[in-house]
Amino acid sequence: MSAERKVIEEATRRVLLKDYLVGESARAGFGGLDIQRTPMGTRVTLICERPGILIGRRGELIKRLTEDIQARFKLDNPQIEVQEERNPSLNAQLMAEKLASTLERGWHFRRAGHSTVRRIMESGARGCQVILSGKLTGERHRTERFKAGTIKYCGEAVHLWMGKGFYQARLKPGVIGVNVWIMRSNAKLPDEIKVKGVETRPAPAPIELPPLDGTDLPPGPGPAVAEALAGPEAPT
Repeated sequence: MSAERKVIEEATRRVLLKDYLVGESARAGFGGLDIQRTPMGTRVTLICERPGILIGRRGELIKRLTEDIQARFKLDNPQIEVQEERNPSLNAQLMAEKLASTLERGWHFRRAGHSTVRRIMESGARGCQVILSGKLTGERHRTERFKAGTIKYCGEAVHLWMGKGFYQARLKPGVIGVNVWIMRSNAKLPDEIKVKGVETRPAPAPIELPPLDGTDLPPGPGPAVAEALAGPEAPT
């Protein structure tokens, strides 16, 4: 098998595995997935809002999920690790799922979009963008965007500081795609420049001189010395 075919099969397997885990962990709140190959096998890290629902009593559900993954996707000794999302409002995937659920409950798309953006920004994000696409109000397809703060669309900043989530809201008129982009609060952008201020030294304290009065003056010359300094008088 060629190297290109192996890469394609591995990428396809990862996509199918993610779709399967999204459906299995829907009740627990799927927040993200990370797959790493280790010498001991394949480590699968699941980020959930409620990990107890996914683990089950005495780990029964997570054991069954591990066996299903190994049988379906032919992974080498899969090891599933479940992590809890500390701040769900800054997780793009969780917010996309919550927004889709809100639309399915009958909220107007503008009210739901603005409410989601406000909640994300109040949680400390530097920026966020919500994109809704589908049959929002009529038979024609349309796209609505709700944006606040700073958003990057390309470059290294997207890979380092941007989180993206996607989910689908299934309504009677049709399916609405929900995209959520969130920039993390600790993002350091390359165009942000801080200029160091010039050090200002304190001004030297003024020297205070004693006031001059008649008592402080030294004694003047005597009468003889004064006449000698003045010189002879001019003849009249």
